Amino acid sequence: MIFKREFSLKRGTRMRSTEEKIKRKVISVVIIVAILSTMTGCGKSQSRKEPITLTIWHVYGGQTDSPLNDLIDEFNGTEGKKEGIKIQVGMVSNTNTIHEEVLKAANKDPGAAKLPDLFISYPKTVLAMNDSGILADYHDYFSENELKDFIPEFLKEGEIDGRLLVFPVAKSTEILFVNKTIFDRFSADTGASMEQLTTWEDLFDLSDTYYEWSDAQTPDVEGDGKSMFVHDYHFNYFQVGVESLGTDFFNGDKIVYDTSEFGQVWEPYARAAIEGGIWLNEGYATEPLRTGESIVSVASSASVLYYSDEVTYADNVTYSDNRSEPIEIIARPVPVFKNGGKLVMQRGAGICLTKSDPEREEAAAKFVKWLTEPEKNVQFVTSVGYMPVTEKAFELLPEAINNLTNEKYKSLYQAFIDTQNEYTFYCAPQMDSYLDSEMKFEKNIRMKLTSARKRYMNNEADIETLVWDTFQEFSDSME
Repeated sequence: MIFKREFSLKRGTRMRSTEEKIKRKVISVVIIVAILSTMTGCGKSQSRKEPITLTIWHVYGGQTDSPLNDLIDEFNGTEGKKEGIKIQVGMVSNTNTIHEEVLKAANKDPGAAKLPDLFISYPKTVLAMNDSGILADYHDYFSENELKDFIPEFLKEGEIDGRLLVFPVAKSTEILFVNKTIFDRFSADTGASMEQLTTWEDLFDLSDTYYEWSDAQTPDVEGDGKSMFVHDYHFNYFQVGVESLGTDFFNGDKIVYDTSEFGQVWEPYARAAIEGGIWLNEGYATEPLRTGESIVSVASSASVLYYSDEVTYADNVTYSDNRSEPIEIIARPVPVFKNGGKLVMQRGAGICLTKSDPEREEAAAKFVKWLTEPEKNVQFVTSVGYMPVTEKAFELLPEAINNLTNEKYKSLYQAFIDTQNEYTFYCAPQMDSYLDSEMKFEKNIRMKLTSARKRYMNNEADIETLVWDTFQEFSDSME
């Protein structure tokens, strides 16, 4: 019995000791959890008080009047506040200036500013960098499931050596803009139809009729007919035109001139230019439309901002009894060749993300994701004249058009919808010599066709001879 009693006492003591150990462990765990929770809470509070601040350089508007700045303020006050992220605008300028400043910063030129966390850029800027490895790959922050929602061609343009470095947030394309006010007068007198602006062949034929009609507006002045058409980017007309006919415009980094497809694109264009139907002066297409020197143009859709709703006529133009008058500008998809595919140049810069550390990069990616959410993206692009970047956002455009009050913008966004539904977006090749080729092409083709136009006016040669002699001169000048 004594043995049993001693055993029971010892057993009870061991049980109390075990229970006390368990209690102490439980209390310790509770205390640790409480401490960690407190630390986490303090961290979140601290993050809200001192968020990650990211800088951005962009091109959408002015420093004090910018739709993107307004959206950044919205992000900072909502999602950014919640996530502990603040976006700070460091520069609002044009793409050329940002291109130069980014390269200076990337190459660490003396006196250059520090590269921002985010900046708007064309792929040509990235290709011009000594080391594109300073940029983050968006594949690290967007899942394949997220990326499948975007227009594939828009993503493709931003991929360099397999890395997604230029992310689409707003895209533009080329659009046909028409001064409908004058075109309607031209149509009433000649029977010209807006549908004749659907194909390049018909448009160039119509430009000859327009030249004669405009010349007749001032019967006391001989030979003062006007060019109906102006293209902001002659290089794009040829590049997309040749590709739409099923042939490569480039072979490596060289332009291919000796194909029947290039000849098909050249002939009606050169004929119209030599006969006076195409504006060949330097400058943007908005200028001859503003002065009544031309009435139809192909330009970047983003240039809608610069198409005036009023024409101030040149001294020798008498389409109107008044020197100035309000006009209606409408937008349509670009023309195509009758036997070609519906192909159109995609334009518009994207947003690059500078490498820093995973936390900053992830924070920047969250802002990009927020800006490209369908509803937010439509809100953004319709305020700056660009296209959205996802299929879902395009589906929301018709409703957004109903909320627009500017008829010019309504027309533009309907043209966007038609383009998205019917056309394939063309991606220009990524090569170091692309920009040099473009600049040389633009300069030489204007120069050679302007010279041919003068010879035509002086009756030095017939039109057929001039068309093909000029082709030979031009292709030789590009060697």
